[in-house]
Amino acid sequence: MLQNKISVIVPVYNAQDYLRRCVESIRAQTFQNLEILLVDDGATDESPQMCDAYARKDERIRVIHKENGGLMSAWTAGVREAAGDWLLFVDSDDWIDACMVEGLAREAQGEPGEVVCCNFAIERPDGAQVCRHELEPGIYEGERLLAVKERLLGNERRTVSMSRCMKLFSAELIRDNLRFCDARIRMGEDVNIVLPALCDCSRLVILKDAAWYHYFYNPASMVHKYDPSMTDGIRALNEAIHRVLTEKGIPNGQEQGEKEAVYLSLLAVKNELRGGRSGYAERIRKISREGRIPEKLERYLMHPADKANRILAWVARKPDRLRCAAGAALFGLYDRRMG
Repeated sequence: MLQNKISVIVPVYNAQDYLRRCVESIRAQTFQNLEILLVDDGATDESPQMCDAYARKDERIRVIHKENGGLMSAWTAGVREAAGDWLLFVDSDDWIDACMVEGLAREAQGEPGEVVCCNFAIERPDGAQVCRHELEPGIYEGERLLAVKERLLGNERRTVSMSRCMKLFSAELIRDNLRFCDARIRMGEDVNIVLPALCDCSRLVILKDAAWYHYFYNPASMVHKYDPSMTDGIRALNEAIHRVLTEKGIPNGQEQGEKEAVYLSLLAVKNELRGGRSGYAERIRKISREGRIPEKLERYLMHPADKANRILAWVARKPDRLRCAAGAALFGLYDRRMG
């Protein structure tokens, strides 16, 4: 399918320090039949001017200027303007290897309903960490693909990353599922498009090695801070996941959704333990009670392997003051060591 046009969509918000690296990595692709959509989401720095300058320099680049609406609002605006048969997403502080688009395109057959996934590297100041999908590399179709769809969510490590980046999508998989995208969801928002796309896909390819996408790890933005809106955000995300799995008719959708809700609720518990704010133990009890975490842990025989998740599950099973205090102390010690 090397003759098909691929639209690369880049949401841009106050990215002047990173935008050049990102855009130049896309312009340098060995695959030439590209359109590059730079979506200025109401940026207040020099990003809009940089985008316009790039459009004057490269005829493949189009710029969309819009009012600020958040990340999901930006890339959905790009999807609606895209002319390509295939869609690829790159965030403005990240970059991609020159071979990425061609490498993904070579693995696609050019038929509707395909998703081709490469791997990625997390770029930290002290070096890069290569990360891979949990699913074994290979081509998944028919019954083999159905088995994957029955374990997309509800695992400690997701079978296929729910990031919209590092994937080449048949355009209709994204366009036909935009109805699931709610710009009010700001936590884990990529699930709202990647999950329905994977539920609908007819061919899924996971590449071996191919760590062509580079996530920029910004230590300044990764500080462990208390987020008072996290519990509400997780509740909204759980509702969105339930809607997708129900409408797509995934056979074990309820089980997947309930198990995923446990792991997401544990994130809310961690947020409260790290926040250490007045009343945190009572809020943890409420999270555990409303999410029915102890019940679901037992029903689905969920025994987290990750050390942090084991601590969180231990707290959530019986969130009395003693366990909450112990959990807060353990995460406080961990954060001091990491900081």
